[in-house]
Amino acid sequence: MNNDTHSDHQHNHFSASSGFGRAFALGIGLNVSFVIIEAFYGWRTGSLALMADAAHNLSDVGGLLLAWAAFAATKLRANRRHTYGWRRGSILASFINATFLIVAMIWLAWEAIQRLQMASAIEAGTVMLVAGIGVVINTATAWLFLAGSKHDLNIRGAFLHMAADALVSVGVVVAGALYLWQGWTWIDLVGSLLIAIIVLVGTGSLFKRSLHLLFDGVPDDIDLDEVQQALLMLPGVLAVHDLHVWAMGTSENAITAHLVLADEQDDSDMVLYQANEVLSEKFGIRHSVLQHESARYAANCPGGTVCEISS
Repeated sequence: MNNDTHSDHQHNHFSASSGFGRAFALGIGLNVSFVIIEAFYGWRTGSLALMADAAHNLSDVGGLLLAWAAFAATKLRANRRHTYGWRRGSILASFINATFLIVAMIWLAWEAIQRLQMASAIEAGTVMLVAGIGVVINTATAWLFLAGSKHDLNIRGAFLHMAADALVSVGVVVAGALYLWQGWTWIDLVGSLLIAIIVLVGTGSLFKRSLHLLFDGVPDDIDLDEVQQALLMLPGVLAVHDLHVWAMGTSENAITAHLVLADEQDDSDMVLYQANEVLSEKFGIRHSVLQHESARYAANCPGGTVCEISS
C-alpha cells in the first residue's frame, strides 16, 4: 500500500523571533521622524540629494511596514482555506520591497541627470549635518536586521533597504564636504547618480531571488541533485521521482517526493523516518510529504502517464 507521510516538525524559524517585531516598530519610528527632518532641510537648502534621500526613506518606511505585515503573517495559523498559512506573504513582501527600491533609485538617477545642466549652490554645512544624522539612524536600523538577514529573505530586504539608506546618506555627507572644499556645484547631483547605480546593483540579487521563489523555484541554498542523491542512498530506496522543493516562505522550505522501494524492503516506516531525518538535518527541510511505492506501481502512474524516475 502507498503511504503519504507528512512531517511537519515543530519549527523554530529564525524570523519568528519576537525581537524582530520590536525591530520593525523601532525602525519605522526612527525613519518616519528622520523623513520629516530630511525633507524639510532638503527643501530649505535646495539639496536634491537630501530631498531624494527623504523620498527614498519614505518609500522604505512603506517597505518596512510591508515587511512587518508579512513577518506577522508568517505567524498566522493555517486553516481550511489556506492550508499553508500565509508564509508566502514574506516572499511577496521581499519582491515588492526590491521593486520599490529599484524604482526609487531609477527616479533618483533620472532626476540627477536632468538637473546636471542647472546645478546650483547648496547649504553644504546643513546638508552634511542632516545627512550625518541619517547615517546614524539608518545604520542603527540596518543593524537591527543584520542577524536575521542571513536566514530570512524578507528580513534581508529590510536590511538592504536600511543599508542602502545609510550608503546614500554617507554619499550626501561626502558630496557636501567636496562642495565646501572645491566649490563643485555639480557634486551633489553626481553623488546621487553614483549612489543610485550602486544601490541598483546591490538590489538586483534580492529582486531575482524573490521573483524566483514566487514562481516556486528551488531555493538557492538547496541543491536538488544533492537532495536526490541523499534519498537514493537510503537503504531499500531504488529510485526517486516527482521530486519537488520550493519555498513556503522566506525561511521555510518544503519537499514532495515519491520513493520507489525494493520488494524485499519490509519496513517502509523506517525508510520514511530516515528520509525525514536526512532532509531535516542535512538540508534544513522540515516540511516533507513523502510517498513510498513499489517499482511496479511506479512504472504505471495513475492517469495512464509514466512517472519520471530518477535513479
